[in-house]
Amino acid sequence: MGKFMSGMTAGALVGAAVGTVIISQMDRKTQRMIRRTGKKMINSMSDTYDGMMHWMK
Repeated sequence: MGKFMSGMTAGALVGAAVGTVIISQMDRKTQRMIRRTGKKMINSMSDTYDGMMHWMK
């Protein structure tokens, strides 16, 4: 389990770094669209997680 979590953390950090470099080269409209989509994904995953936790109780 420890290797899995460290792999997930490393992947998230690398993804964030690459995303930061790539998004700085895009125009504002594309950046705004990516941010909005990201927020929607986070909210969706949060709702899914809450539903799973409620179902498991």
